[in-house]
Amino acid sequence: MQENTKKPRIGFCLLAGVLAGFINGFFGAGGGMVLVPLLIWLGKLEDKAAFSSAIAVILPLCAVSIAVYALHDSLPIQDALPYLLGGAAGGVLAGLLFRKMPAKALHLILGGVILAGGLRLIVC
Repeated sequence: MQENTKKPRIGFCLLAGVLAGFINGFFGAGGGMVLVPLLIWLGKLEDKAAFSSAIAVILPLCAVSIAVYALHDSLPIQDALPYLLGGAAGGVLAGLLFRKMPAKALHLILGGVILAGGLRLIVC
């Protein structure tokens, strides 16, 4: 953690969690894209700590979203299964590369992914 920082107020933490949970549940992804900057700005976490902390927060958020979708018969598990093995392999690879990646590169990659996704959604 950076020197001379105060812990964020609980209200900011709850707001960041609500925003990340809503984005993640509503769009099926993207909670981490909201959470990473909030963890840096509000949580005063170092960049790499914010990226890895977002992963720890998003996992339970995804579990809650899965449960809600399943309760409302909106979980097409058969459509998602073919992507599970590749997604797991990508997660392992990213986890291994994360330690070697400078924080600046992580910011550029995340920004590029957000920009490309945003452009794709606007154009289509």
